[in-house]
Amino acid sequence: MENVILIVHLILALGLIGVVLLQRSEGGGLGMGGGGGGAMTGRAAATALGKLTWILAIAFICTSITLTILAAQKASGTSVIDRLGGSAPQAEETVPALPSGSDLLPPSADDTAPLVPKAD
Repeated sequence: MENVILIVHLILALGLIGVVLLQRSEGGGLGMGGGGGGAMTGRAAATALGKLTWILAIAFICTSITLTILAAQKASGTSVIDRLGGSAPQAEETVPALPSGSDLLPPSADDTAPLVPKAD
């Protein structure tokens, strides 16, 4: 069932791309293209390609929602670790030992030995 909806979804996506590319550019955003003589009206007449675009867009959104719902139902209650077949590692309750206060401080001059022996 999911594969059929996915194939229909892909066909709708390709059809929507094709229909949008077939439409004439109105060019209102960048001030170019379009044409159309006479007075500019506030609302353009709906063409057959425009109606087909709306139909394909609505069908595309419906298949997207359907695929999302199917994927959510399939994945509910399982984790990736369960799908791999392994078990989740158990959390250890041991607490690491804290360093003493002297380990946190930089070494003092008395603690450091000279790197080069002094010549007597």
